[in-house]
Amino acid sequence: MARSKGRATAEVNAGSMADIAFLLLIFFLVTTTIASDKGLTLTLPPEPDDAEQIDVKIKDRNLFKVAINSADRLLVEGERLDDYTKIKEMLIEHVLNPNNSDDLAESPQDAIVSFKTDRGTSYEIYINVLDQLQGAYYQIYADRAGITADEYRSLDLKNPKEKALYEKGKGDIPMAISIAEPTNIGG
Repeated sequence: MARSKGRATAEVNAGSMADIAFLLLIFFLVTTTIASDKGLTLTLPPEPDDAEQIDVKIKDRNLFKVAINSADRLLVEGERLDDYTKIKEMLIEHVLNPNNSDDLAESPQDAIVSFKTDRGTSYEIYINVLDQLQGAYYQIYADRAGITADEYRSLDLKNPKEKALYEKGKGDIPMAISIAEPTNIGG
């Protein structure tokens, strides 16, 4: 019988291929940028305790009411307002009450902003109005610290001198902006 001549089979070194695949995987993980969500930085209220909730009575004069409907129309203190940029000055006057008016806040510590929207409200007007409301408080804080609002916002709280300036500006005036859950009326 004839002997068959045995051929040696070529073997592929799989270890090297696995090393290359692993290096490619690491390369793509390191070089790929993952899109991160962008949004508003807000401090949310704590979750309610099981304990009984206490209703706090707020005097109407201390409440600064801002509402936006689904057509992006603005209602401030019960009156229609066409230019949202006027809210900042209106809120500063309401909080500080320089003339001791009976229809403005009793004190800056008692002032509360109620911000209510509709689910149909555009994101753009929501952000612009919220920025005006927060900007009013930052303007108050900056005026008390003797700097501009932009300088106040950019203070480095890790620096002791800047932190002292920040505390001087804020003092005992809280940024009391209550953002109510949107309604479903127009949306």
